[in-house]
Amino acid sequence: MSLIAFTGPDIFDGEVLHPDKALLVEDGLVRGILAGWELPSDCEIQRIEGGTILPGFVDLQVNGGGGVMFNDDQSVETLSAIARAHARVGTRALLPTLITDTPRRTMAAIDAVEAAIDQGVPGIIGIHLEGPHLSVARKGAHDPALIRPMTDSDLAMLCDAAKRLPNVMTTVAPENATPEQIATLTQAGIVVSLGHTNASYDIAMSAFDSGARCVTHLFNAMSPLGNREPGLVGAALDDGRVSAGLIADDIHVHAASIRAALAAKRGPGRIFLVTDAMATIGSDITEFTLNGRRVLRRDGRLTLVDGTLAGAVLDMPTAIEVMATKVGIGLEQALAMATSMPASCLRSHAGVGRFEEGQPAMAIHLRSNRLVTCLN
Repeated sequence: MSLIAFTGPDIFDGEVLHPDKALLVEDGLVRGILAGWELPSDCEIQRIEGGTILPGFVDLQVNGGGGVMFNDDQSVETLSAIARAHARVGTRALLPTLITDTPRRTMAAIDAVEAAIDQGVPGIIGIHLEGPHLSVARKGAHDPALIRPMTDSDLAMLCDAAKRLPNVMTTVAPENATPEQIATLTQAGIVVSLGHTNASYDIAMSAFDSGARCVTHLFNAMSPLGNREPGLVGAALDDGRVSAGLIADDIHVHAASIRAALAAKRGPGRIFLVTDAMATIGSDITEFTLNGRRVLRRDGRLTLVDGTLAGAVLDMPTAIEVMATKVGIGLEQALAMATSMPASCLRSHAGVGRFEEGQPAMAIHLRSNRLVTCLN
């Protein structure tokens, strides 16, 4: 039996910071957050200097890492490489994300994630299928030739995936997925997220009424907030049932827009952080391909040759630093946006994003909002 008390830094449990406490872990499972005098006499004390101990980050939009892309190779080996790259920067639970692609590759991606989970690949907790049922008008870096309406066959494949995997998230546009299809997906246990769409406020609200409960990368690739037409941005902020991912790299969204969104968002739905990370995380590569098109890494951003943003050069510690230093929110809120808030959107969170007694600790040590060490 291994009974370890991690002490020294503040302990963040996923929602609240606990100063002057210790995280007690037994054989990798959380046993509690305790004051020093409450610790068992037989536990091993591991003192750490400075920073914060917290649950590993939860990222619901990860396209690649470690020099590889999920769209290029739907295999357990690719998923392992992606998960390892993100674990090095503190992400201990993620949804590998396949952007708009063919039905064959979508099925291969589902199969690969199922195999990775069966083989115990650390960090893989489901899949995010971002497309292909999107709006060509708001395609972003998605290949317009592969975007299409949802068919009965697509619906059946997604519902089957929900039976096989703990978490399935799909990004759809109401232009190419009907309210009835969204309702069927929701009833199957799939997290339906709206994105890459020109949907009006009323159409977005209808999709939320049908069961959609998330919005993909708020502000980006969607109808904007206008004075007479609030669009998807306005609907996402106005509907308390809905949560929204946000790419906080100081490139995709201005800090002032983030502050305004945080102030306006109705709860209990929340705005949470995603990286939309590509192959560049954990790698020095300066370009790669996406559906056969070149993606260039220049000046901290990723673009297609025509300048269209194509994912992000972003990890969770950097996103937290942007939220704390440029947006100006408190550390407690920033950490929650990378842990418990995204975890709350999942069908099966299995303790990720929070320290819960009896659940795997998956603890990390964050120093100066940037340096990360995995503790167990």
